[in-house]
Amino acid sequence: MSQLFTGRRAAAAIVTAALLVPLAACGGNDDKKDDGAKKSGGSAAKTELTVLAASSLTDVFKKAGAVYEKEHSGTKVHFSFAGSQELAAQVREGAPADAVVTADTKTMDGIKVDVGTPTVIAKNRLVIATGEGNPKKIGGLKDLADSKLKVVLAAPQVPVGRYSKQVLDAQKLNVKPVSQEPNVRAVLSKVELGEADAGLVYKTDAATAPKKVDAVDIPDAQNAVASYPAATLSTSQHAAAAAAFVKWLSTPEAQQILRQAGFQKP
Repeated sequence: MSQLFTGRRAAAAIVTAALLVPLAACGGNDDKKDDGAKKSGGSAAKTELTVLAASSLTDVFKKAGAVYEKEHSGTKVHFSFAGSQELAAQVREGAPADAVVTADTKTMDGIKVDVGTPTVIAKNRLVIATGEGNPKKIGGLKDLADSKLKVVLAAPQVPVGRYSKQVLDAQKLNVKPVSQEPNVRAVLSKVELGEADAGLVYKTDAATAPKKVDAVDIPDAQNAVASYPAATLSTSQHAAAAAAFVKWLSTPEAQQILRQAGFQKP
């Protein structure tokens, strides 16, 4: 009997051991999964922001974005540049973005139901862009009324186009443009390529092509001041990160980057 009992105990032990092996294996896999989760938790994915910005901010925002990403390693900023009227249309259509910066307060006011409280981050002024060396010897706004000149302006629906019309109307000048462009960079391009003798652009845009165009200053009394408001979008999926970026645009560091590009204090 004792041998039979002993044999049964041994058999039971073998069966128990066999059952425990897969359980132990499962337990080992769970530990590995936990370790993997901890490791992945240590390097969280970056928050990706999409900022809709006026064309005239193209160069300076690329620099500002690089600085911001360096200081905020958990955030990646993507920019989409276009004329402010195009940006407003995108916002109304529910474009998947987090913040918007326009080149005038009027456009921003038109989408106030879609954004948070705007903050003006910079200002700008107009200049007359001419070919390098100013071959037509343009000295001021009145020269743009010369019918022999090929002048290009932005469309009146665009902020820079409205500012252009404002300053020309104030001087009672009848300027007939050879074309009306969708944004300020398109105006600048026409002058750069020699397709126009002159065009009204922001001072900061002319400064991006010093070897291709000259900038003729317009006296303050005849000029217009462009304001750049920035705001978060109410549909943003990263509200806190978007608000942090918009707030950063008013910091001394961001303002210095804007000043270096020729933008004026807000």
